[in-house]
Amino acid sequence: MRYIFNFPDIGEGLEEGTILEWYVVKGQAIKSGQALVRMETDKVVTDIPSPKNGTIVATFGSVGEVIHVGSPLVEIEIEGVFGVEAVAEAKAPLNEPIEEGAAGVVGTMELADKNALLAASDEGAIRQETDVKEPKKVLSTPLARVMAKELNIDINQLTGTGPSGRVTKTDIEHYRPAAKSAEPVLSHVVSQPAAEGDLITYEPLTQIRKAIAKNMLNSKLNAAHMTLFEEVEITELMGIRERYKQSYAQRNSKLTFLPFIVKATVNALIHHRQLNAQIEVENDRMIYKNYYNIAIAVDTPEGLVVPVIRNADRLSIFEIAQQIAELSEKAKARKLTLDDMKEGTFTLTNYGSIGGIFATPVINYPQTGILGIGRIVKKPIVKDDQIVVGNVLPLSLSVDHRIVDGGEASRFINHLMDYLSDPVKMMME
Repeated sequence: MRYIFNFPDIGEGLEEGTILEWYVVKGQAIKSGQALVRMETDKVVTDIPSPKNGTIVATFGSVGEVIHVGSPLVEIEIEGVFGVEAVAEAKAPLNEPIEEGAAGVVGTMELADKNALLAASDEGAIRQETDVKEPKKVLSTPLARVMAKELNIDINQLTGTGPSGRVTKTDIEHYRPAAKSAEPVLSHVVSQPAAEGDLITYEPLTQIRKAIAKNMLNSKLNAAHMTLFEEVEITELMGIRERYKQSYAQRNSKLTFLPFIVKATVNALIHHRQLNAQIEVENDRMIYKNYYNIAIAVDTPEGLVVPVIRNADRLSIFEIAQQIAELSEKAKARKLTLDDMKEGTFTLTNYGSIGGIFATPVINYPQTGILGIGRIVKKPIVKDDQIVVGNVLPLSLSVDHRIVDGGEASRFINHLMDYLSDPVKMMME
């Protein structure tokens, strides 16, 4: 029996993915759970496992090609399934859950429809002429039908060049409407780099960049952004970090300022629950989170990703430092999972590590707030009526003004600054 395995929705509203690497070739025997292809989605890079035992008959899509959820990935010859069993297999439910432990992909696999059981070839058969003219319905491959639907092409008007006259992907790509002599418009065409000497170069968007563009616009359209700017003097915090930096290094952990800021943020959120909430306008209600999952924006060569430190209120400074290091390494190695990026309640973005001072960070919607951390700068400050050199940390707090009023936003950031300027107080709570 021939079985068409479609690109499954692995969760989080996935719509498409880009093929990074094929692990199988035509004629290769595969087992259920074995990785077929490595795909880049808008959140993670993941391997897609086979749902069946069998032999690969065909793979659909080349490296670098964008595949939509529900479109064919591979065609598998399933051994030992025929006759009544084949019919039963073809009539099986269209959605089959994936066992989380078996393959590492969570979600729903879209199974093929009736086209999964290919019609028998009539090549060599004697055709009987009849007076009854039935509407023409050509044979075609599943991928050809998907492409024809996407391009609004009547597939029944094409003459197939495949076995028994089947319409193939190549036939769709080479199809030219009678009214037009221009080259066909294909949904999978990749822009080509400009020739040498041209003033511009075209490059296709990566899945990560598509996600960033979509999420930023979604946040700006759905949240009423307001940003507060503050500065906090952290000489005492710098002294504590310097004092314990070596002992952390001996435990294979790097102590930066970020773990302290995460801890201070969580402590402040506990006292200002509006910033650890989200609004549901459609249901006329607020959702207050009684857990504290802090998302950390990580800069990678492919783009910004935002993994989550879960239950940060229960973690020590050392444990937070460890998680930051682990998530950063996974992000840069493109090994983050969907679970690593789910259910954040508040976000931190540390552009100061690169050199920025102030910014207007965009809320990680549907969260309520995001704290931007700038570069520590030496400035003259007044202390005990004396002008001295201070170590000043710039902070930029963006909130959803539908949820948080200016007064509450100010109280939150003042509370946060109080912890950072007096870190011992932070450890006592």
